[in-house]
Amino acid sequence: MQGRIIGQVKRVNGPVLTLKGIKDASMMELVHVGEGQIVGEIVKLDGENATVQVYEDATGIAPNDNVYGSGMSLSCELAPGLIGNIYDGIQRPLEELRALSGDFIGKGISTSAVSHEKKHHFVPTVKAGDVLKAGRTFGTVQETSRVLHRIMAPCSLEGDWTVKSIVEEGDYTVVDEIVTIERDGKERRLNMVQYHPIRVPRPVEKRLALDRPLVTGLRVIDSLFPLANGGTVAIPGGFGTGKTMTQHSIAQWCDADIIVYIGCGERGNEMTDVLREFPHLVDPRTGKSLMERTILIANTSNMPVSAREASIYTGITIAEYYRDMGYSVAIMADSTSRWAEALRELSGRMEEMPAEEGFPAYLATRIAQFYERAGHMLTLDGSEGSVSIIGAVSPAGGDFSEPVTQHTRRFVRCFWGLDRALASSRHYPAISWLDSYSEYIDEVAPWWDAQSGGKWSKNRLRIMELLRKEGRLQQIVKLVGPDALPDSQNFILEVCSIFKTAFLQQNAFDEIDRYCSIPKQVAMMDIILTYYDLGVEAIGKGVPLAKLRRLSSIQDIVKMRFSVDNDSVEQIDKLALRLQRQINQLGGLYEE
Repeated sequence: MQGRIIGQVKRVNGPVLTLKGIKDASMMELVHVGEGQIVGEIVKLDGENATVQVYEDATGIAPNDNVYGSGMSLSCELAPGLIGNIYDGIQRPLEELRALSGDFIGKGISTSAVSHEKKHHFVPTVKAGDVLKAGRTFGTVQETSRVLHRIMAPCSLEGDWTVKSIVEEGDYTVVDEIVTIERDGKERRLNMVQYHPIRVPRPVEKRLALDRPLVTGLRVIDSLFPLANGGTVAIPGGFGTGKTMTQHSIAQWCDADIIVYIGCGERGNEMTDVLREFPHLVDPRTGKSLMERTILIANTSNMPVSAREASIYTGITIAEYYRDMGYSVAIMADSTSRWAEALRELSGRMEEMPAEEGFPAYLATRIAQFYERAGHMLTLDGSEGSVSIIGAVSPAGGDFSEPVTQHTRRFVRCFWGLDRALASSRHYPAISWLDSYSEYIDEVAPWWDAQSGGKWSKNRLRIMELLRKEGRLQQIVKLVGPDALPDSQNFILEVCSIFKTAFLQQNAFDEIDRYCSIPKQVAMMDIILTYYDLGVEAIGKGVPLAKLRRLSSIQDIVKMRFSVDNDSVEQIDKLALRLQRQINQLGGLYEE
């Protein structure tokens, strides 16, 4: 529907338009350009001129075309029906767009993000006379078998309102008025839909401490470089190092309640794989489709560049909405480098002064604003919810010194650097144990130690020190060969080789190895360090390293990631006893 005319097109520069004759317009206002009603947003005001970035193909727009204002910012439509949907960068449902215009998205097509005709079973949670504030829940809808959608009062609601009347339990559409509230003689009617500007964080009561990890089931992440629930992490890596596959694995197996996957500027074939595979993935916790807790935002590299820039904000706004219901939400942003490239292109078209490598001077600010929207929060409704951001970075040529990677490192507290050499040797996940780090160690250590009987912190420090020693010894080996090292140092190389093969590597296609429970991770790390302690003692007593290598239990340790399932961790404990017995026999220390 056309709104008021606020000006005319003066100049067209790709997705960036210059307007003239501007009147009654505001910054970040949503506008529609021309009779085709192409969606855009005002990003600059200068007297009677304005700059608009449009979120669709600008072909056909001409000078003097009318521009219509909407009086509101680009916003997300938030209501029951979001889960399981696939959206473009400005929250238009792709399935609906296909039904309206075929395989290619037509210009100016507008449709609601959720169905306004479908009925949902609404259960009221307040009654007449109750007080309703911003963010408070007044009813629920069972959105999927796993997600109970809490219907909340809009964040824009000011002050205390009294519930005058509310509908009885029953089936209603999201636009049906279901509650009437009053304050100071004024009445207001609410339905299940609310709109929130995508560039404005949703308000919360306060931030809470990040005191537990987001369990992913990937050993190298959970045990060595944990991500806190509500934390931020960057996954940088060159082409083919496994960024997307790592995010897919985390999306399927992590213990978050809701997954928001943002394909921001990725290749069309990669997004096609995501759209085809996700509906067939099984949620391991319910046995049903993973889409029952997933929202996909697909904005491929051939879609309008300005919509790519908006897609990140669309995803984070939806995530905050479910966080406010008390859920743990994980965002997979793939990739923020493509988002930064969109900023660079738009900045260039607006003739702004470029900074390093042509990126705009405000690149660091935009990256910070995005990652700062993560966190573990006390919501306005009094519940606890979290948003964890897992952002992939695609540095050109795998160069971690480029601006996007460097600025991202400043604002995230966890860094999973992917190594091309590991990926080339088929070591997946190809997360480098020398380049990666996590600043959440101290926060999550109490949780981990409670799960492991106090072993995790000590064992993690020991294994990281062994890996650092192994790195230094490898440099010596390259110069003089392994035969020049004594058995005590060669044994460090041996133990670290076993740790890399038996622990750090993980096969996403193996029924057992694709997910590793916390007890199994603790037991696996423990037995490898037990082998190290017993081996050092045996070598000190004169046992040759060659004999240690030939022990049958060592081969079982290497294979335990495939042979021991998550419910049979006691088998690793039995293996540890057998290992100890065999090493003691080698040293003549074992007595029947």
